[in-house]
Amino acid sequence: MDYNKQVETIVDYFRQNEKVIDEFKIGVEFEHFVVDKETLRTISYYGKAGVAETLRNLEDKGYKGIYEGEYILGLEKENKAITLEPGSQLELSIKASINIEELEREYLEFLGDIIPILEEKNQGLITTGYHPVTKIDEIKLLPKQRYDYMFNYFKTRGTHAHNMMKGTSALQISFDYKSQEDYIKKFRVTNALSPALYAMFENAYYFEGEPSKKHNIRSYIWTNCDTDRSGVVDGALDKNFGYRDYAEYILNRPPIFINKDGEEIFTGKQNVRDVFDPDNYKIEELEHMLTMFFPDVRTKKYVEVRMMDAVPYPLNFAAIALLKGLLYDEDNLEELYVYAKDIHTEDIDKVKEEMMDQGLRAKLKDKSLLEINKYLIKLAKKGLTLEEIKYLEPLEEIIKEGKSPYEITKERAAKSTKKEALSWCLLNNLVEGK
Repeated sequence: MDYNKQVETIVDYFRQNEKVIDEFKIGVEFEHFVVDKETLRTISYYGKAGVAETLRNLEDKGYKGIYEGEYILGLEKENKAITLEPGSQLELSIKASINIEELEREYLEFLGDIIPILEEKNQGLITTGYHPVTKIDEIKLLPKQRYDYMFNYFKTRGTHAHNMMKGTSALQISFDYKSQEDYIKKFRVTNALSPALYAMFENAYYFEGEPSKKHNIRSYIWTNCDTDRSGVVDGALDKNFGYRDYAEYILNRPPIFINKDGEEIFTGKQNVRDVFDPDNYKIEELEHMLTMFFPDVRTKKYVEVRMMDAVPYPLNFAAIALLKGLLYDEDNLEELYVYAKDIHTEDIDKVKEEMMDQGLRAKLKDKSLLEINKYLIKLAKKGLTLEEIKYLEPLEEIIKEGKSPYEITKERAAKSTKKEALSWCLLNNLVEGK
């Protein structure tokens, strides 16, 4: 394989997906657990009243089913797509839009479609960063070939790779870039701010059914997942980390499996450079390889921010507004880029270790993550309209109190049952009459 041609092919892909500012949009993916409303135990994909049955019920509401053999594994309807993660976590992707209100409308419409179905089964949707009750050994893997490949491969990797696959739930937000210079700024800024975002949206008080002894369990799990494909990308906090650098990050790591002519082929420990033919490929095959790496900040057609736990509405939309205000305002982006120039990989590693014990009190350089988050909220307001600023209010309120979602659940748990402590994360009551 011609390595330079491989690099240039990926670089060209990034360059071709640059957008002019007027075309900038926000992409978002919301993950949820489907649970029994009384016990909060996970609902299996399989069997009567399982997640598969719920997907088929949604077909009756105009959703188009996506099947792999006899198994329904996803749905599409207008601007919405539903997919399932390895442990049957239900993920909603909404067609990218610059309009936060439009994204919100699509999300609430989805809840209006699915929650009545779940209510009939005494089930609910819960948004927590880790499953609060069911242990991963009790969760059956989704019947999908790619997840079998990943599950078996990860047996040779980190201690918590299977926790990542079956036990976690996240919020992921994507942003466009207009040029390599713009990409460099957004990639560096979001990586530099990753500990602050981990801590601000930490929402996993329970781990494997018990109160977590660590803060930021998501960061801990990814740190112990697979160093080839998680954490901060090597060199991300270098001044000029650009398209070529990310291309080389991808090429020199194993994709686990590739998609060739519609067939999934296990590649084991071979690196992308060993299997990617720049003279004979389809764009879908390249895009698949880019999805097989899961760093805190990922590059595809856009910059994808991946370190936030699943949080309940309306906090999830506060995250969208926060990042829009920071990354899509030129002055704010420039200010944060200057700030990020003094942050290096060792600083990120140090604060990630500290925040597992101290949460928002951990320090990045000379400021606590709480102080940084207060600054980020204040800065984001400058980049938003008055209508958009309202989305920040629930986040601003808890940060003013020095809390994260983790702390809210912890306080509630000290006074009540687990079910009552987590009731604020259950989305069923968002649908009228519930």
